[in-house]
Amino acid sequence: MRIVVSILLFWCWGSVLLVWAEPEEIGKKGCRECHRFSSEEKESNKGPDLFYAGDKFYKNWLNKFLQSPMVIREMNFFSGSDFLSEKANASEPHVALTKEGAKRVANFLMTLRLPNLEAGKVNDEPLSKAESVRAKMLFERSFGCISCHRALNLVGKVRGGVSGPSLVNSGLRLKPDWIFHWLKTPQKFMYKGRMPVFNLNEETATRLTKYILSIRTNL
Repeated sequence: MRIVVSILLFWCWGSVLLVWAEPEEIGKKGCRECHRFSSEEKESNKGPDLFYAGDKFYKNWLNKFLQSPMVIREMNFFSGSDFLSEKANASEPHVALTKEGAKRVANFLMTLRLPNLEAGKVNDEPLSKAESVRAKMLFERSFGCISCHRALNLVGKVRGGVSGPSLVNSGLRLKPDWIFHWLKTPQKFMYKGRMPVFNLNEETATRLTKYILSIRTNL
């Protein structure tokens, strides 16, 4: 009986290690040349940080993206506050992984989270038509988000800036609570970032979050 229990414990512990261990694809594909997997690593101007990927992304989206990458940010990623002096080159295509490789990397990225990031800040209730119009005005006029991010106009055409990541169909990619916290305290994720700090109250941050989640094409 003791032998059986030991075998079961070893099997369970081995399964946990398989989930938590860093996949070999990260080293072989040179992922650290563009991304940070820890806040202690040297900053990069090629790709966004991934040490909070589990808070930020949906795993299903990551799986699909890693197998068939799409352009999300048309210009190079700049993390420093002196970004205006940087040369804005077009982003390089993201490397594609096999189905099994993408699954391993996505599972690993889901384990990378920030401690004590409060969940449940944004409920599932969508904005009313009137609320959506007001949120669109906040997004485009009051805070000028459209100058850096792609969104949709009234007839569903893509418009907006390219220095930030596209927010079209972002509801399929980004988790609501992450968007909320990013809008409220971007410095929590990126100490020297380009994202303005607006000191939003929770109501405004929630309204903007729900609007961003609603920016969808007809899929």
